[in-house]
Amino acid sequence: MANIALQSAATGLSALNTKLDVIANNLANVNTNGFKASRANFQDLLYMERAQPGVENAQGDQSPTGLYVGLGVKVSGTQVSFEQGSLINTNRPYDLAIEGDGFFKVVVEDALGNGTAYTRAGGFSLNADGELVLANDQGRRLDPPITIPADAISVKITSDGKVQVLQPGSTEPTEQGQIQLTTFVNPAGLKQVGENLFVETVASGPAIEGSPASENRGRIRQNFVEASNVDPTYELIEMIRTQRAFEMNSNTIRAADDTLRAIAQLRR
Repeated sequence: MANIALQSAATGLSALNTKLDVIANNLANVNTNGFKASRANFQDLLYMERAQPGVENAQGDQSPTGLYVGLGVKVSGTQVSFEQGSLINTNRPYDLAIEGDGFFKVVVEDALGNGTAYTRAGGFSLNADGELVLANDQGRRLDPPITIPADAISVKITSDGKVQVLQPGSTEPTEQGQIQLTTFVNPAGLKQVGENLFVETVASGPAIEGSPASENRGRIRQNFVEASNVDPTYELIEMIRTQRAFEMNSNTIRAADDTLRAIAQLRR
């Protein structure tokens, strides 16, 4: 009956609406440093089995096909792409980009992720105590903490995460700390909590912490930030495809409605 077509098309509209929401969020964050684009994955729903394949007829011949009618589609999940974004030179000493795999670890409130979250956004600044913090509205502190002396003449952060500071009266820089990077077996399983932050989940696996440029971790580039990895051209193409698919499902609903109206008028 046409009511199955109505229900299937309705699930299509709902799924496509979710995909459009994901695309809109990607495009909204096209200039957000460290942002990672997401995509909506679809899967089909259950099927009504009206005839099984392989059924024998009176002559013993088997039917080569069955008769199945699907009941629509749903969004199975959103998948984050951790493809490397382009590196932008800012000439700011506290801007850090990760070239390769890994996340910076920052301190958050316990309610977010047991006090720890992870980010690729490496735009850092100093707080009132001279600690490296994310340069955003919350000022999340880098973990383990790195403190820069107030009289520092210059700060150098090496590709393997060593923070070296030159102070007045010294000819050689002193090491102030070591930046660590964290990797996960399945980064796509991390939970997104906003502020370009991710928190660990069962699906992501436990955090594996170590020094940059070691054990397949990326290296740190000082004076750079990682741009968003959103591809605007791809997103616009996907938006057009989503609009066209939405229109086709809308036409299916109109066709099914016309069919049901014709059936209802048969009794007159």
